[in-house]
Amino acid sequence: MRRPLLYALPLVLAGCAGTPRQPSLEAIAWPDDSPALQLQVLNRVSWGASRSSAAEIARLGTGGWLTAQLRPSPATLPADIQARVDEMTISRRSLADLGADLESRRRALQKAPADERKAERQALNEDLQRLAREAQTRMLLRALYSPNQLEEQMTWFWMNHFSVFQFKGPLRALVADYEERAIRPQVLGRFRDLLGATARHPAMLIYLDNARNSAGRLNENYARELMELHTLGVDGGYTQADVEALARILTGWSLDLASGELARFYPRRHDFSTKVFLGRTVAGQGAKELDVALDMLARHPATARFVSRKLAMFFVADEPSDALVARMAQSFLDSGGEIPVVLRTMFASPEFALSSLRLVLDERPLPDAQPVIGALARMGEPLYARATPDGYPLTRADWASPGQLATRFEIARAIAYRVPARIWDAPLGQLSPATRETLAQASSPQEWNLLVLSSPEFMVR
Repeated sequence: MRRPLLYALPLVLAGCAGTPRQPSLEAIAWPDDSPALQLQVLNRVSWGASRSSAAEIARLGTGGWLTAQLRPSPATLPADIQARVDEMTISRRSLADLGADLESRRRALQKAPADERKAERQALNEDLQRLAREAQTRMLLRALYSPNQLEEQMTWFWMNHFSVFQFKGPLRALVADYEERAIRPQVLGRFRDLLGATARHPAMLIYLDNARNSAGRLNENYARELMELHTLGVDGGYTQADVEALARILTGWSLDLASGELARFYPRRHDFSTKVFLGRTVAGQGAKELDVALDMLARHPATARFVSRKLAMFFVADEPSDALVARMAQSFLDSGGEIPVVLRTMFASPEFALSSLRLVLDERPLPDAQPVIGALARMGEPLYARATPDGYPLTRADWASPGQLATRFEIARAIAYRVPARIWDAPLGQLSPATRETLAQASSPQEWNLLVLSSPEFMVR
């Protein structure tokens, strides 16, 4: 069962007209380059097959296309799409500028007469909502139109792995920068770089409360989730004593929105005592302790297994084989956490698998992202709005309730009858005889589209 984003990006509105690291990678040998298998690969590695991506994978071959996706050139969006991104406030103003303005308005609101506060609070909330909507729209436009489809998939994956909730505090003003500077530049780089960038970003400092973590007033939220959700996993072998030690290591890291400095280390809030973390003594060194702890976590075998299994669940199967996860984890450890190396191991494995807004829109412009954003919310996956830090589930069972299926069918019906002609036929070679027989009875292009978008094959990634 497709998760809502995997379903809605290729479906909703179907009728509407930073350079990563470049590790040395061997080309991926691919034994079968049939068009049907190429389309299966596109539907797993990209946000959905389109005419242009099908032509590209046919030109390069499956192995060549996958290798190119692992080490992409900077993405070039269509000019009109890039112009829309460039016009956004989140593109024109830095986080330091937005943060200083936000803090200034917050302080002014506290000092405002009581009869003026309601209007000023509403204006501030509307501005925050506009910034959040821009971040959502930018993400959707890139997912739809970027030729670097693996990069876009990995941006969503890591945003979900290092999840933050945009409706906590001022995060609606911060989430765009969190994706742009902490996540996106590292998605095909080193896991350790991702870990450090997220740990120091104001969005994470606020969301998991490390901004309030100080000597004598420990807050363990981020320390716990850093091990349970971001690195070692719940069965990674850490103890409550390790949680407490890591929380003490993390003391002093907070932010200063007013000065525009954002993430900042405050020595007076730090616990400078010696800690024992994961069996290793960590001397009180102030800010340097954070990197010591992150290095330990990033190099840990439990982290390699946990991250590798989650990647395999995302791309291969809800229950990936232990053998595949073990090979990926070994690649993680051998390469020092180079994400493309781990992905290459997965793509080249025998376990790797041997859609229709991108399918229908192809390269035509999306006029309004708001209906897509709304549809995702209706299906239970609003962008940047997972309230808990575990991210959205990756398995099909979590997205297959009767209510989910009814909502998907309702959206498919609304879309299908807005399309003047049948959608592209190429990916439909994967349809079962029963679905083909049903399609043959369609009385109009619109009914044919509805049957395709509601078919069991389309529902599955």
